[in-house]
Amino acid sequence: MGDGYVGARTPRREDARLLTGKARYVGSVRPPGTVHAHVVRSPIAHGRLLGCDAKAARALDGVLDVITPADVPDLRLPCVHQMPEQPMLSYRALDDTIRYAGQPLAVVVASTPEAARDAADLVDLDLAELSPVIGTEQALRDGAPLIHPEWGGNVFTDFTMGDADCEAAIEGAEHVIEMTFRMARISPYPIEPRGVVASYADDELTVHISSQAPHHVREHLAEALGLSLDRVRVVSRDTGGGFGGKEHLYPDEALICLASMRLGRPVAWSESPGDRVLATLPARAAEHRARLALDGDGRFVALHVEVIADIGAHPSNVGASTAAVTATLLPGPYHFDRAAVRVVGVVTNTTPTGSYRGFGQPEGTLTRERLIDEAARRLGVDRIELRLRNMIKPEELPYTTRVYQSYDSGDYPLALRTLRDMVRPIEEHDGRRRGIGYACHVETTGLGPSMEMKETGIQAGGYETAVLRMEQDASVVVSAGVVSIGQGIETTLAQLAADRMGVPIERVRVVLGDTARTPYSGLGSIASRSLTVGGGALTQAAARLRDKLLAIAAHRLEAAQDDLELVDGAVRVKGDPHASVTLRELATAAWRGWDLPEGVEPGLEERVSYDPPGYTFAYGAHAAAVAVDPETGAVEVEGYWVVNDSGVVVNPAVVEGQLRGGVAQGIGMALTEEIVYTEEGQPIIDYLLPTTREVPDIEVAMLRTPSPRTPGGMKGAGEGGTIGPPAAIANAVAAALPEIAEKITDVPLTPASVWSLL
Repeated sequence: MGDGYVGARTPRREDARLLTGKARYVGSVRPPGTVHAHVVRSPIAHGRLLGCDAKAARALDGVLDVITPADVPDLRLPCVHQMPEQPMLSYRALDDTIRYAGQPLAVVVASTPEAARDAADLVDLDLAELSPVIGTEQALRDGAPLIHPEWGGNVFTDFTMGDADCEAAIEGAEHVIEMTFRMARISPYPIEPRGVVASYADDELTVHISSQAPHHVREHLAEALGLSLDRVRVVSRDTGGGFGGKEHLYPDEALICLASMRLGRPVAWSESPGDRVLATLPARAAEHRARLALDGDGRFVALHVEVIADIGAHPSNVGASTAAVTATLLPGPYHFDRAAVRVVGVVTNTTPTGSYRGFGQPEGTLTRERLIDEAARRLGVDRIELRLRNMIKPEELPYTTRVYQSYDSGDYPLALRTLRDMVRPIEEHDGRRRGIGYACHVETTGLGPSMEMKETGIQAGGYETAVLRMEQDASVVVSAGVVSIGQGIETTLAQLAADRMGVPIERVRVVLGDTARTPYSGLGSIASRSLTVGGGALTQAAARLRDKLLAIAAHRLEAAQDDLELVDGAVRVKGDPHASVTLRELATAAWRGWDLPEGVEPGLEERVSYDPPGYTFAYGAHAAAVAVDPETGAVEVEGYWVVNDSGVVVNPAVVEGQLRGGVAQGIGMALTEEIVYTEEGQPIIDYLLPTTREVPDIEVAMLRTPSPRTPGGMKGAGEGGTIGPPAAIANAVAAALPEIAEKITDVPLTPASVWSLL
């Protein structure tokens, strides 16, 4: 018992309730007396709200309250990720200046969802419309309308990182590949929509919310609503997917909580399918103007990229930090003598952009890997050999890049060579053109060292705390601040605890997602950090608790602690199984304070906070095989292969599932997904997710290079699947259509776009 859980394909314990309809989603929370809210959103993209007449709405039977901007002029939410010289550090939850279609303008509360919806139609909005600014190109033109006139322009942030002499290195290089890439605005699309049930009673606010970061939400609610933190409880048990879109508090969610406080009753709200494209923060929306310089031997001399990021109407919780992460990961697994990245954040009259799985890294990978393939094509060299020639070697790690990232461990060339051996060309003669594309990446995981986050402008701490308790009957309880969002964290934390405490996994309970019952987490489950940082804290707590058990057992058995082992639910003297004491006996004695060694306190509970000394860096290599119909431009992904290294793999089945799910999302980014705006700033609601027809079988191989920075050696695994597909698929299309290879720069590669290029 307790041996061999780490590394085993332990079935996910979450699945029993998720697959039998017993999941604890927000939609099933209905306290007695619950009423319902509907959010009134702006029908225009740019303008002023001159008046908001709610008389007719209030008169409708069943309507209980209407909240307008005039009611809450000071309700603001923070920008947690702050860029250099950022001109806006918070924003109004209800603002009478309109900057995007779908912006919340009022909230109606009624006895039923239908009454709230009907009343919302009766709210009379007096609007003064202004010309919208759609897209960064328009926003940067001279004379463009100003979205925030007090800024004097539409640039939100502009900074450069890397080598000041990068330009000179490019000018002196023998070969320069210059291209511009664009990745469309796309949407996180979790199965469970955003939702809130807020209850205010006895001067306490209890909030059930679909969130990746309940402690984060609690902080911002308390600040926005003027409550002390001890009066706010946030519960987020089962979250039906987040993908970054639920990593912070939204204005509409704060307003539902305010409505409950105003009424003294539980208020429920769920985002409607039609509102998701308008209201849930999208991501990507980036243009990269890039240059790769090489010498005559094909060695990478310099990389320079100008990242133009469309951050939407105003900085969201994360602002332009996705573009900053793009900048830090642009070098990938390669040597560059010089590298520099300029980041320009631009506001437009569109929904503010936020987080999405991969957080800026698919964009950078698309740019770098397409540049490398185009360089190989123009120089007439093998694209895999060109990569291997320039890759950082394992003996060079740890390695600090030209944009300040300190990679920890791995073997990047081995990943690519392993991938090359896995790929099998698909031979068909059906009139379609076929090609195989490759992409490699290094991924930041384990956000993050708290002081480093402070230095880079993130207004949060990056440590995690785990509480580990062994009860009198030797059952074990794990409590952690990270949450379950479908990534299997409940199972993998149980595996860690069972292994290290010598108990069967059935005797381990994991408590997550309730700020009243779990330790503080400033970030929650984002950025591939749940097991890396949360599991690191648990690993340290388990080591302490195990040492305490062994110390008590050594006292009882009159043996040296080093001579003891924890096996089959007991502590025994090595080589003498008869000299033993069960964990149950030890735990009972510890909690009763019986026969303890001098200096050992009663009880068996350890609380450990782990602040990582640095980021961990997972990495991967992807390959895609595509077939392109030259008559229609349609692209089919016929095969997909992934090699990934996430350090120590606690549960291979969970990691493989994360990778395959991420690849499916990446295929959507590459081929179908895009939020398109009209000239008037209206998003086109049609949004095409990939289906089983678009996602082939995905073959996964895993390397396991432990991170020296994390207790347990884990690295993050949740985002690696999304980072490679846009680049690998674009490279495959370019290989299939060499006559237009240099024009394969933008994703998604829809049939219309490919046909137009042909």
